[in-house]
Amino acid sequence: MRSTDELLIWTGGGVELTFGVAADRPVRLLSLRPAGTRGAPPSADADAAPLVEIQVLGQGRFPGSHRYADTTVGARLRHTGHIRSAAPDGSSELRISQRDSTSGLTATSVFRASMSSPAVRAWTEIGTVGEKLTVQAVTSVCTGAFLSDSGLGVDDFDLVHGDSDWVAENRWHRTPLRDAGLAAMDPAVHHHAPRSRFALTSRSSWSTGEHLPTGALVARDGSWALAWQIEHNGAWHWEVGERRHGAYVALLGPTDTEHQWSADVRPGHGFTSVPVSLAVAAGGLDEAIGALTVQRRTLLRSRPRKLPVIFNDYMNTLMGDPTTERLLPLIDAAADVGADVFCVDAGWYDEDGSWWDSVGEWRPSATRFPGGLGQVMDRVRERRMVPGLWLEPEVIGVRSPLAGTLPDEAFFQRGGTRVTEHGRHHLDLRHPAARAHLDEVVDRLMAEFGIGYFKFDYNIMPGPGTDLAGIAPGAGLLEHNRAYLDWLDALVDRHPGLLIENCASGAMRMDYALLSRLHLQSTSDQQNPLLYPPIAAAAPASVLPEQCGNWAYAQPEMSPEEAAFTLATGVLGRLYLSGHLNRMSPAQMALVREAVAVHREVLPFVASALPFWPQGLTGGSGGWVSIGLRSAEAPYETLLTVWRLPGAAEQVLLPVPHLRGRGLRPEMVYPAAATGWSAGWDAAGGVLRLGSAAQAPTACVVRLGPD
Repeated sequence: MRSTDELLIWTGGGVELTFGVAADRPVRLLSLRPAGTRGAPPSADADAAPLVEIQVLGQGRFPGSHRYADTTVGARLRHTGHIRSAAPDGSSELRISQRDSTSGLTATSVFRASMSSPAVRAWTEIGTVGEKLTVQAVTSVCTGAFLSDSGLGVDDFDLVHGDSDWVAENRWHRTPLRDAGLAAMDPAVHHHAPRSRFALTSRSSWSTGEHLPTGALVARDGSWALAWQIEHNGAWHWEVGERRHGAYVALLGPTDTEHQWSADVRPGHGFTSVPVSLAVAAGGLDEAIGALTVQRRTLLRSRPRKLPVIFNDYMNTLMGDPTTERLLPLIDAAADVGADVFCVDAGWYDEDGSWWDSVGEWRPSATRFPGGLGQVMDRVRERRMVPGLWLEPEVIGVRSPLAGTLPDEAFFQRGGTRVTEHGRHHLDLRHPAARAHLDEVVDRLMAEFGIGYFKFDYNIMPGPGTDLAGIAPGAGLLEHNRAYLDWLDALVDRHPGLLIENCASGAMRMDYALLSRLHLQSTSDQQNPLLYPPIAAAAPASVLPEQCGNWAYAQPEMSPEEAAFTLATGVLGRLYLSGHLNRMSPAQMALVREAVAVHREVLPFVASALPFWPQGLTGGSGGWVSIGLRSAEAPYETLLTVWRLPGAAEQVLLPVPHLRGRGLRPEMVYPAAATGWSAGWDAAGGVLRLGSAAQAPTACVVRLGPD
């Protein structure tokens, strides 16, 4: 260590961060570890990546590459001070300030940690004391050249990352870092660090439309793991690369290369990056995701006192074709099984059967509801449920009257032409007319029909963004994204009891910019119940279990086993009911009613539990799929949902390592009358043995409790 090097150690909540500070190098984040764990302090490695990497027009990288770890300005930043304080929300905060004396650019890294969370939230604030600068990329955080404090290297770690697509969400992969693209080379011979990287990018406004903004690095020996998430409702980029002595992780919002984004920074007019969270665990992947789960709960703007059971008429039921005649029997049936909210989904505004490109006014159809939509909502309230409506607030159909009455400046534009995708124009929430329109719509629907629940959908992806006023398209998109969040904040403040579901073609915008503000996430539009379990089982890696709205669409033509299969999918998340309940027999209704009752009983546990994956988040199913939830306070409380798909072996062994050595008894929680199941517990190995001889798809919810 050079004589000028110092280690800045900061403990925020449940994490300890160590930074390298020197007069001749930028600040570097050298170590993250759970607070209170022991280990040798890291060395201030000369090749560690700067804490902040900034690509500035005219400055570039050195050496040239595709990466965000070799920027010229980032290498020139020097420490000018740091402040430890308490943030306005009571959390701990650290602000580290740096400056590039050549360009005049200033960068402040902000770290914020709650006392209850083993994670830290971070972002970067950019300014300048010199001439105007055009920033083309800025990291919210960049770790130094470290992986852990145990001496493990790149060859000892796996990268965990997720792909996502419409009706094929949450597909996780675990790959050795070397196989993920970090090619081994000899930096001493070549006099340069490696230039390879593994990178994932989300484009346009679907933050989870291709890949997930969550990832992890996991030591193969289970001794240390780092998990992260980018908390932005639009474009983002993250990458893992190698330097001379280890790996770095760089987390960013939009960039010039990937997203046509740039921002002009001048004195008095800076830029703040998108927030990210880092969670660390002295364990494996499940422990790191558990730490990130705790962090997500600290991000919630509000937590409803009651987590309601929602019935929605869409999935495999009315499918966007509601009428009074069809809805009234469904409303009665939903109330009979115990639903708290009845949401009328898409189509309630449609007059001619061709509504996709005419939406925007959001006024009820007179032909679908001869007695008025109020008649339907009155029945919902009469049955002691909260009325809900589907709404897609950010779009105006090309055939809507509002397409001609709202000003052009209220829409996304490119080169003076409105952006049109999938028969819709995209509202720009930076414009007061667009915001006033949405305020009028929501306030009117709530006042006229007593709406207490909205399903906010989003089925458009408008490309790079809007270049209105001469800014880069990606900058226009980012400003709209942030304006939409501001609108949501004002809406929830104005109507504090309102509940809002986040839906974007199922789960194409499943991020914690939105989920920190909204209450429920529809996890998929998947209509095939046999394809839903892998989606539902993996969703808690990205979303809080109590926000995972998993469709449970039992149908009258299903056998009891098949109905229990789809109903069990929702029990350990948020049971999101649909299906033709009004056509069911009393016995079939009883099975649905039982699922609702069990779900309601376990909801308080779900809302504080941590997820784990007995077969591994990224493991092959072999026809069996499972997800577990364990108590964050007492490890004795553990529940699992287990699905057996067609063609699976009759028995599966499910490791539950946190219960190893405990004498427990498996109890079938749902369905209570589960037949054909066998269960046993191996205390010494910490393994649950389940078997089923059923020929049809089958599923159950199991509790492991004291023997």
